Amino acid sequence: DKSFNADFKVESDPTLPLVNVVAQDISRVLLNLINNAFYAVQQKSRLGLTPDYKPLVVVRTQLITDPKTGSRVEIHVKDNGTGISEELQEKIFQPFFTTKPTGQGTGLGITIPNNIFTKATAGKMKMKSIIASSIKGNHA
Repeated sequence: DKSFNADFKVESDPTLPLVNVVAQDISRVLLNLINNAFYAVQQKSRLGLTPDYKPLVVVRTQLITDPKTGSRVEIHVKDNGTGISEELQEKIFQPFFTTKPTGQGTGLGITIPNNIFTKATAGKMKMKSIIASSIKGNHA
């Protein structure tokens, strides 16, 4: 939708070390997560519930150092879109599950990144959604 506009921010941790990953895999993960975030903010914008609503998607990287578990890199994709109900959150990582209307989603948007993180990098994905009268944001 060429008429839709949203803000997009990248907040990268300047202390991140080089990380050995497959570039195509990480690109696929980020593309799927960011596409889902833009979909969520576009849907909220279409609802028109808040006249001063400003769609926003933020990608943040962070180095976490824990003396017990060592260091890890976290990538957060956050949006201030519609959110996902608790009932649907339980299904979000199931293959071919989609929150989008028929014909608009394949159900692979979260499954692909989850498989890449859990199988290719031995990492994990978490998802948190906050739904309120003034939606604060979603994380993937």
